Amino acid sequence: MSLEMKVPAVGESISEVTIGQWFKKDGDQVAMDEVICELESDKATFELTAESAGVLRIKAQEGDTLEIGATICVIEEGGTATESPAPKSDGNTAAAASSGGGKTGEIKEMIVPTVGESITEVTLASWLKADGDYVELDEIIAEVDSDKATFELPAEATGILRHVAQEGDTLEIGGLICKIEVVEGGAPATSAAPSSTAPSQTAASSGAETYATGHASPAAAKIIAEKGLNPADIQGTGKDGRITKEDALSAQPKPQAAAKPAPAKTEEAAPAPRAFGSRESRREKMTSLRRTVSRRLVSVKNETAMLTTFNEVNMGPIMELRKKFKDQFKEKHGVNLGFMSFFTKAVCVALQEWPAVNAMIDGNEIVYNDFCDISIAVSAPKGLVVPVIRNAESMSFDQIEKEVVRLATKARDNKLSIEEMTGGTFTITNGGIFGSMMSTPIINAPQSAILGMHNIVERPMAVNGEVKILPMMYLALSYDHRIIDGRESVSFLVRVKQLLEDPTRLLFGV
Repeated sequence: MSLEMKVPAVGESISEVTIGQWFKKDGDQVAMDEVICELESDKATFELTAESAGVLRIKAQEGDTLEIGATICVIEEGGTATESPAPKSDGNTAAAASSGGGKTGEIKEMIVPTVGESITEVTLASWLKADGDYVELDEIIAEVDSDKATFELPAEATGILRHVAQEGDTLEIGGLICKIEVVEGGAPATSAAPSSTAPSQTAASSGAETYATGHASPAAAKIIAEKGLNPADIQGTGKDGRITKEDALSAQPKPQAAAKPAPAKTEEAAPAPRAFGSRESRREKMTSLRRTVSRRLVSVKNETAMLTTFNEVNMGPIMELRKKFKDQFKEKHGVNLGFMSFFTKAVCVALQEWPAVNAMIDGNEIVYNDFCDISIAVSAPKGLVVPVIRNAESMSFDQIEKEVVRLATKARDNKLSIEEMTGGTFTITNGGIFGSMMSTPIINAPQSAILGMHNIVERPMAVNGEVKILPMMYLALSYDHRIIDGRESVSFLVRVKQLLEDPTRLLFGV
């Protein structure tokens, strides 16, 4: 009895695949669930396993492109292999294999887990374990990025890791990310290494060219055709020299040789001016976080009636207080006294006096909040993140400073959780640490306002008819005019200015 194996459905938008490599030859005896070949789509590489035990009859060759549902091979169940069987292992080999773990035949498929209510897809940031590595249960094997945070992926079984998705691939929640060939009794001995990796290892060690050498993946081939490139001119960086999508994106057409100018009859032509310095460029795939931030910023600009109002603050009183008490403050609380605690306290007082600035629009309703969850913008290695200080209105100066340090440290280490970045009611961003003099910050939706801090510059100011040099800072309040009127926005900013220029008001609530 013969069993036809067809190209399986590997994704909603994938209509065809390319055979990358056969791990078994025509006429070989194969076991059920044994990996027999590798399939490539324009998004990822997949392994094809035998659906029954028997003799393999190959119908499509390496490099062939097949549609989903097309026949790829036939397995003659109960047949006898036409080629001579592999020599039997001697006692020493059997002993070596038994000293390590043995495969159980079980394949554990790992899918992208649910990482948050609003997250529908993630990007595979990096593999911490290579394809073919032995992994332990709960060992961290990869990192995945969402539009809000980075998560670690632990192994769900002990065995041999088989990559399905590649670094940079974007996967939906529930999508297949890898497989683990379950092993019992510890790591398999070196002599019992998985046979599926043997062809690629042999080719790599011998330096011989394989089908993959100079061959473009489906996604790369499409890009090469669109750009009018010659595949022979592109150096592949993929497995065995395969041309990947990134290789095609970064490839540039070779400049055509200029026509040789005719010799001048009377005098020599002036040489073309020489370009100095590097003229290279590169392409990098946007991270999931950067794509989401871009999409949200454009959405805010299109969906809100955003305006910005400005004011300036004399930072002298706060600077004097910090200078006077910073050593005692740090000695008692173990944290520095910064500007952020003053701004957070001032903003909380003003928000409670002007509740529309602390509100948000939900459909045809306005949601007013009687608490102040203050979002603080932090520049992290992978982009801007906005963790939240909960109930900041009830916190003391030292509590605010400690929370700012905690959240900023986790942001820079990519360790923030989803809960720590959701639910803010108002945002404070400090462009002054980078030297910004003035800006118009964009609202952090669904909030209705954001306060922008800037650098402190000593400027001549008129004080009671005299010119004095004062440390001044520009403040910018961007707000949604659909919910906040001009009177409310200006009055809010004036109140913040009043509290900052006379910080003793914060102590007495006046």
